[in-house]
Amino acid sequence: MDKVLIANRGEIALRILRACKELGIKTVAVHSTADRNLKHVLLADESICIGNASATESYLNIPRIIAAAEVTNSIAIHPGYGFLAENADFADAVEKSGFIFIGPTADTINLMGDKVSAINAMKKAGVPCVPGSDGPLTDDAERNKAIAKRIGYPIIVKAAGGGGGRGMRVVRSEAELIKSIETTQAEAGAAFGNSVVYMEKFLENPRHVEIQVLADGQGNAIHLGERDCSMQRRHQKVVEEAPAPGISEQMRNKIGDRCRKACIEIGYRGAGTFEFLYENGEFYFIEMNTRIQVEHPVSEMITGVDLVKEQLRIAAGQPLSIDQSQIQIRGHAIECRINAEDPNSFIPSPGKIEMFHPPGGLGVRWDSHIYAGYSVPPYYDSMIGKLITYGESRDEAIARMRHALDELVVDGIKTNIPLQQRIMADENFYAGGTNIHYLEKKLGLS
Repeated sequence: MDKVLIANRGEIALRILRACKELGIKTVAVHSTADRNLKHVLLADESICIGNASATESYLNIPRIIAAAEVTNSIAIHPGYGFLAENADFADAVEKSGFIFIGPTADTINLMGDKVSAINAMKKAGVPCVPGSDGPLTDDAERNKAIAKRIGYPIIVKAAGGGGGRGMRVVRSEAELIKSIETTQAEAGAAFGNSVVYMEKFLENPRHVEIQVLADGQGNAIHLGERDCSMQRRHQKVVEEAPAPGISEQMRNKIGDRCRKACIEIGYRGAGTFEFLYENGEFYFIEMNTRIQVEHPVSEMITGVDLVKEQLRIAAGQPLSIDQSQIQIRGHAIECRINAEDPNSFIPSPGKIEMFHPPGGLGVRWDSHIYAGYSVPPYYDSMIGKLITYGESRDEAIARMRHALDELVVDGIKTNIPLQQRIMADENFYAGGTNIHYLEKKLGLS
């Protein structure tokens, strides 16, 4: 595999490019008209414009990406995260066009992309799941009431094709149930083209803990421990850390081994993440992300494993370069997402970066595509970088993050750096183990 087309933008595109260069793989950067001056576009061996600024005309346009791979004689396509990364039709089109898709098969993406089939697959593989309807809800009102009574209120109605916090509704009494199901079905059909919904027990104050896995599709799979991603706003992660506070090595190995075995059972290929709600010492599977994730650096920092390089090797048909016995969890890592947005209103703040100074020092990592003079476009996600710190202990990682945030300078636009500074100074975050509702309550949003 000597040439990879990077079907993404921003920091993840630059991250993929760097991994390719270390492995001696040539790179092709595709970009929209708004992204001609992205750092990875300037550094790639080749670049090609695939459309206008709108994502639907560029990064979400499958025929144009395939055409770009054809004219540049690329061998493989890396989707990154977001955009088409978990689009089974894209994975299928890539493979049918004669290219390698750096990720799982279309069938696997479909299996895990539908929440109902994913939960059934995980139950079969022995992964613990939230008590629920064990399948789609029907139009039988009495049956739905009986299911809800068996689970016990409060329950949550979820769209099978949903994600990112959309397509879900909490129901606290039988009086609300039927209307809530009908409303969620209608919303799901409009938003996702799939009106199937299911029901689960609603956990009141869970944490969000996830397991990072790698599998080669050849019967080998490993897990790289867990991450805590509970610091969220509107179901969007703000801070991530690894390992998760309060999770013992025994608990980690138990849930990690189940995830590893599930990968083997479903024939998984590539990097993936099992996401769980964690409450009262129990893990409850909610979904699997069939791609590299934004927060993958914290897992890399505590294990020393380069997840993107492993993705590339697996896609080239190589078996995993490491086995589970070689994975050692050392120290602690924290990641703060840096967004171009107002830290109080969260309104996006595109524009030109007048001055930029990245932080440095031992245990500090800055993953970003920005530079002084770069103009943040208004068309895409507002994240402009990820600040990661590592320490021998959690206290040391937090201390380094506090100093790194103080050092980070991004002038000319508004950023959420002040919010991240507030979080790092928060005594409850410092104590560890805050739940998924904590940040919104702190900000007065719930």
